[in-house]
Amino acid sequence: MSVEQKLKSLYQLQTMLSKIDEIKTIRGELPLEVQDLEDDIAGLNTRIERIHTDIVDLRKSIAGKRAEIETARASVAKYKEQQENVRNNREYDFLSKEIEFQTLEIELCEKRIREFTAQHEEKVKEEAKSQEELEERTKDLQVKKSELEEIIAETRQEEERLREKAQELEKKIEIRLLTSFKRIRKNSRNGLGIVYVQRDACGGCFNKIPPQRQLDIRSRKKIIVCEYCGRIMIDPELAGIKVEVKQDVKEKPARRRRLSKEE
Repeated sequence: MSVEQKLKSLYQLQTMLSKIDEIKTIRGELPLEVQDLEDDIAGLNTRIERIHTDIVDLRKSIAGKRAEIETARASVAKYKEQQENVRNNREYDFLSKEIEFQTLEIELCEKRIREFTAQHEEKVKEEAKSQEELEERTKDLQVKKSELEEIIAETRQEEERLREKAQELEKKIEIRLLTSFKRIRKNSRNGLGIVYVQRDACGGCFNKIPPQRQLDIRSRKKIIVCEYCGRIMIDPELAGIKVEVKQDVKEKPARRRRLSKEE
């Protein structure tokens, strides 16, 4: 391919990619909003699972302490029964200390049960609140997804057609030039990798182009990039743009006023 053909193919590719960008712009922030909602839902599910695990552990702890209380009460009853059959004060004092110890164990277990119960109630409330948030986020996600799917359905055929044509064009362009074009396009804010000269300036950054450089661009003998923004430049005619040529309007000579006979 000649340089002129390469430039023409690149500009056609740019036109198609710009149309694809316009389609993406129509979708707006919806894809990002959908992604954010999906991330929120994943986070909420993880939080709910963690809270549920904590609730189960607290219930087990409460049940364990209640079992310890029952064991301690059984021990107190057994020691009190043994006190009735002691043979000396030493055995009586030993049993009294065991009863006192088991009583303290019961009080400590009851304290722990109250603490665990309070934590359990907080966790249950937290789980319910997280569940409500999850339901709200899920509803929002369904709405946003349906909106996005409608827009995608409207533009899918056009986008697929443009992508197919763009892929066909890319096969005709040499890899090095195509890679450079894609890199330039990626680094530019408006997604333009190739632009035509507009009013003696770059069509991307609008910096003035020297006359000699404009002649080089019009000659189509080599690939020329803007020295300011790095975009590839072509002349408007190759881009299919008609440039209006200003025509100098000749001033009509002023008519001489005819003098009347009286004058």
